[in-house]
Amino acid sequence: MKLIHSALAAALLAAGLAAGVVQAQAPTQANAAQQEATLRKNLEQRLPALGKIDEVRRSPLPGLFEVRVGTDLYYADADGNNLIINGQILDTKTKRNLTEERQEKLLAVDFDALPVKDAFTIVRGNGKRKLAVFEDPNCGYCKRFERDLQKIDNVTVYMYLFPILGPDSVEKSRNHWCVKDKGRAWQDWMVRNDAAPKADAGCDVTALARNVELGKKHKITGTPTLIFTDGTRVPGAIGAADVEKLLASK
Repeated sequence: MKLIHSALAAALLAAGLAAGVVQAQAPTQANAAQQEATLRKNLEQRLPALGKIDEVRRSPLPGLFEVRVGTDLYYADADGNNLIINGQILDTKTKRNLTEERQEKLLAVDFDALPVKDAFTIVRGNGKRKLAVFEDPNCGYCKRFERDLQKIDNVTVYMYLFPILGPDSVEKSRNHWCVKDKGRAWQDWMVRNDAAPKADAGCDVTALARNVELGKKHKITGTPTLIFTDGTRVPGAIGAADVEKLLASK
């Protein structure tokens, strides 16, 4: 009889534990559903261009949720305040690209530490505002940018010849570096397609190699690349109006 009572007690205890587990799981499942609803609502309201969310599920990483839109996968925190898109973290409230902002800080250049001896200057007006530019003589975007740059006044441009588009770029850069009036010769070529005379064999062009190494150090991979006095860089050709805005904000 004692054994029967013991077995019955054990069964009841097991049943009680099982019921406790079910009761404990129920709120968890409810919370999960509420969490998914919150995430969906926030993303759909803040990022309507994302499209219809087909599925939300927990990812293998704690606190990170997989968001599926068709066959596209994104990852978000529980409230959808941050969304990972193509490896970039987007603040869904402010629409700020947090990854890009961090990269800009890491890639910022100390303007005052730039080796001005390896650049030539183009001065317009009072020259009070300053801008450093890396350009290749065979870069079509650079030529377009140079035409726009003619509209900017009261600026000193530190021009770094950056021949990365092949041997002919190196040759043209040599020729422009070795003329007496480098700034004028450069604008003659970039704006009016008037080539500089061939450089003498004895001309010291080691600055060009240093510029290429400087570009590698700062991960400058294309031309034109603009650097402003606060260290901000802009890769690619931008219009005169945008240059004016950036100069005014520095």
